[in-house]
Amino acid sequence: MLTTLYLIRHGETEGAETRRYKGHIDVPMSENGIRQMERVAEYLSAEVQKLGSAEVTSELSVIYCSDLNRAVKSAGIIAEPHGLKPIIMPELRERNFGIWEGMSFDEIKDKYPNEFNAWADNPLKFSPMQGESTIEVRDRALKAFDKITVQHNGHNIAIVSHGGINRIMLCELLGIPLENIFRVEQDYGCINVVELWDNYPVVKLINGRIE
Repeated sequence: MLTTLYLIRHGETEGAETRRYKGHIDVPMSENGIRQMERVAEYLSAEVQKLGSAEVTSELSVIYCSDLNRAVKSAGIIAEPHGLKPIIMPELRERNFGIWEGMSFDEIKDKYPNEFNAWADNPLKFSPMQGESTIEVRDRALKAFDKITVQHNGHNIAIVSHGGINRIMLCELLGIPLENIFRVEQDYGCINVVELWDNYPVVKLINGRIE
């Protein structure tokens, strides 16, 4: 039985011109982020229709999202054409970056150079101070993933989440060690497409940008 999963990163947030760890901070989407999600919604509606056959439903069955505003609003835009209401799952929230929350990359490099380099070199062994570890984030994200895919086996599913959560899910699906999560890019408003054939994953698209 085929399950098709659309794993989406929320739209661009306000202040995105400065690379910053926002984590659990509930920053709003920018106007550009809203437009990104509108394009994703159009693309997704068209793609789901192409899937229709005697064996596969041509409808988006369900949309899950993180409980942060940027993900909830993004999911709402995608859900509207399908007459769906997003299901909010706190487990899909971005990583808690501890004392780095709200700081820009440059600020962290200046104030915590050794710690930032350790984090960049191996995000599995080193975690932001007072924040979540990669293992902790992995455990909650994959628990949510398993719950969603089991409950909606054989359907078309959308998950609207965050860069960190998406990277962890994609690493798991592709068998990539978590030390290498930063080798998987996740731009604002990107879409990843995964087919689950009786739980055997085939990743068909990573970091797709809808222009």
